Amino acid sequence: MQGIQSFSLKASLIKSAVLKHIRLANPQIVSFSRFMSVSSARIEEHGFESTTIADVLKAKGKSADGSWLWCTTDDTVYDAVKSMTQHNVGALVVVKPGEQKSIAGIITERDYLRKIIVQGRSSKSTKVGDIMTEENKLITVTPDTKVLKAMQLMTDNRIRHIPVINEAGMAGMVSIGDVVRAVVSEHREELDRLNAYIQGGY
Repeated sequence: MQGIQSFSLKASLIKSAVLKHIRLANPQIVSFSRFMSVSSARIEEHGFESTTIADVLKAKGKSADGSWLWCTTDDTVYDAVKSMTQHNVGALVVVKPGEQKSIAGIITERDYLRKIIVQGRSSKSTKVGDIMTEENKLITVTPDTKVLKAMQLMTDNRIRHIPVINEAGMAGMVSIGDVVRAVVSEHREELDRLNAYIQGGY
């Protein structure tokens, strides 16, 4: 969490420094001028914290491994873990048999370690529904949720995967890695826009 806060703080300081440089290097366009107002509006339109979970899902693409992998409550834990391994992901959405859009819960590597390995249970005879985190205990986001808000939820609750729910039901799943990449990309693009502004690109 401290690393995330430090990253955001550094980005904010850079942005402030760049804007200060603009004012010093271009005294004729002080903040009250029409040009500065228009240009600042353009910067703010695409500013920090603008990326949403919908943008993250779109970037992952429909064919991306882990964009929405699922199993059912009746599957064995062994099959679920095998699927995670094959697709190189750390969690699967759990649905009820025959109801792919209706989320029943989520199963993660942590569930497997704590509820199967540590307790000495058999993954081949235990159903996913017996160890999953149930729907009523899930922390979820919507496609409109801001990426930084999702990051806050994940760090505060010590989770690495979060289901995305819309009006129709399950829309996808994002990981902490997806969220961090989106935040880094957003800050990078913002700094590029500020640099273009200094160079007269706005």
